[in-house]
Amino acid sequence: MGENKVNELDWLNDPVVVSDAEVNQQVIVGKLPAVVQKVLGWGHGNSTWPLGFGIACCAIEMMAAASSKYDIARFGAEAMRMSPRQADLMIVAGTVNEKMAVVVRRLYDQMAEPKFVLAMGACASNGGPYWDTYNVVDGVHKVVPVDVYVPGCPPRPEALLQGLIEIQEMCKTGQRGLITKG
Repeated sequence: MGENKVNELDWLNDPVVVSDAEVNQQVIVGKLPAVVQKVLGWGHGNSTWPLGFGIACCAIEMMAAASSKYDIARFGAEAMRMSPRQADLMIVAGTVNEKMAVVVRRLYDQMAEPKFVLAMGACASNGGPYWDTYNVVDGVHKVVPVDVYVPGCPPRPEALLQGLIEIQEMCKTGQRGLITKG
C-alpha cells in the first residue's frame, strides 16, 4: 500500500492566519480607557469559567477542588463548562497522548478569547512517569500555549486553587506569560 500517512500533529507547523477583523478588534480594545480595561479585567478575573476536561487521575483532584472542603466557588470558577465555546480557562488535568492532542487543540481553538491554559500535574507539564513512551506528548505546551503550570503527581486541590489565583491575576492585570509556582 503506497499511501502516505499524514501525521495528525502536522497542523502545529502551519502558519497562523489572522483576519483583518481580529486585528481591528485588538486595536479597538487597546484604545479603551485604562479605567474601562481595569473594570473589564476585574470582571473577567473574578468569573473564570473552566472547561471541564479531565484526562487522567489529576481530574479527581480537580473535582475535589470543587468540593465543600476547598470550595472553588470562592474564586468564581465553580461553573465548569462542558462546551469550549462557553469556557475561557482550559485545565489540562492528566496525560496527553498523541491521539488526544488533536482533541485538546480542537477544544482550545473553539474557546473564546481571551483564553487561558493551566497544565495540572506532571503528566500535563512534561509527560510525567510516561515521558519515554511512544505515544505520550512531552508536555501540553507542545499542543497549546500554557499560561500556568501546577506541579505535582497528582497536585493537591490547594495547588490547583493557587494556579487559578495566578490565572485570575493575569486576567485582572491584562498580562500573559509563563508563571511557574511550586
